[in-house]
Amino acid sequence: SSYDATASYLGALDESYLHCPSNVDSERQRAYTPRNPYPTPSSYPSTPSLIFENPGVFEKLGTDCLFFIFYYAQGTYQQYLTARELKKRSWRYHKKYMTWFQRHEEPKVTTEEYEQGTYVYFDYETGWCQRIKSDFRFEYCFLEDS
Repeated sequence: SSYDATASYLGALDESYLHCPSNVDSERQRAYTPRNPYPTPSSYPSTPSLIFENPGVFEKLGTDCLFFIFYYAQGTYQQYLTARELKKRSWRYHKKYMTWFQRHEEPKVTTEEYEQGTYVYFDYETGWCQRIKSDFRFEYCFLEDS
């Protein structure tokens, strides 16, 4: 009927309105601005390499390098890619302690709410190194899992 066709048309029009371009979509991409500018020789690279937009690059980086990117490229796509790669390597981010943990051995205790055992964790505050934490209780409510 004519009513169904009109309703269908209006539904499609409403749906397309949700995906309208905004004014920002027509703006030119801004030039890179360093977060902490410092005078360096002109022969040094002045913008980040586009290779760091490629997720495959992060698979090739060492764990220490990934930790550096995670803590020093905050709020960037590279931080997201780094977190994703650390998770692939069995590291788990603890939201309360804001650092990464990895099982050193199978947990001694496992419940619905936590697991307890020996873990390796990344100490970004005092030593910038990996340390062992025995008899640590990892409560799942502090697990960042997205």
